[in-house]
Amino acid sequence: MPSTSRLSVALSEGTFVLPPEGELVVLRARAAFDWGSLPRDRWRAVQGFRPEHDAIAALGVTVGPHAPEDAAAAIVQITRDRAETMGLIARALAIVPAGAPVVIDGQKTEGIDAILRAVRDVLPLGEVISKAHGKIAACHRPGTLPPEVARWVEEARPAVPEAGAVAPRGSVSPAGLDRGSAALLPHLAGLAGRGADLGAGWGALSQAILENATVTSLDLVEAEFDALEAAQANIDDPRARFHWADATRFHPTHLLDFVVTNPPFHTGRSADPGLGRAFIAAAAGMLAPSGRLLLVANRHLPYEATLAAAFGHAAPVQEVGGYKIILATAPRRSPGRRRGKRPL
Repeated sequence: MPSTSRLSVALSEGTFVLPPEGELVVLRARAAFDWGSLPRDRWRAVQGFRPEHDAIAALGVTVGPHAPEDAAAAIVQITRDRAETMGLIARALAIVPAGAPVVIDGQKTEGIDAILRAVRDVLPLGEVISKAHGKIAACHRPGTLPPEVARWVEEARPAVPEAGAVAPRGSVSPAGLDRGSAALLPHLAGLAGRGADLGAGWGALSQAILENATVTSLDLVEAEFDALEAAQANIDDPRARFHWADATRFHPTHLLDFVVTNPPFHTGRSADPGLGRAFIAAAAGMLAPSGRLLLVANRHLPYEATLAAAFGHAAPVQEVGGYKIILATAPRRSPGRRRGKRPL
């Protein structure tokens, strides 16, 4: 980012002052953050979304999925999920000492105005800097945290979408099974052999897949660390293997008999069918010649050309409630994609 970022402006104008020593933690950090405005030897990023995590690591920034127990100051980059963001702010307040700044930064399209109002209702908020379609401001940790902060923590706790299951805030359908996955469920009976659930989330589809005694192993591939932890809490089955990974870059140890996916089709608030296309291409590269892909997608999403390029045969087996269930067979693996071993 250029030197005229919101953070650099706030620091140069003295809107808030960072402590001269100690670790500076950025919660839900992004690679596009203005890292140059912070002392290089004090960077610490927290990011649980694997593609973003890896992009930050490539910049030489220390990054991990969990926040540290203490920090000199914290910066929260908001998310589009309000409860998740307020939980991040509560976490930031918990790890910094009294008097330390907690900086809140985000775009207007992410809801920064509402977040700053919610913080201002509870804690004194300093001057707000508006720039590049977003805002940045800071509050300072009081000696005793107001009781409302504990409520932010509670609201950010994992939801309970069904008996015995948990799902983190900010994940897909934390309150229950989304309609696309529900439409796919009846088609999971009869799966057998080695398989993968790409974009497994908190494990709803994987639980149904593992009800098939003929499934010998299942790779749950999920880019969100918190969602994968929820899946691990929800599924106690020795056939399940959990992978914190970008599904479009995942390579199974053996070629698979089946892949199931309800791929994401949004980047932030913007529709991005390219994500689903990347999942389809990746699935083709994971499958044995006799393998098959079961995909659910919104009816309007334009995946047909990608399916035709990646598979010898692909056709909808059902259309229901605005969704299409597609079965694709005869995968065409890209020559540039590493091949796994054939299933035994």
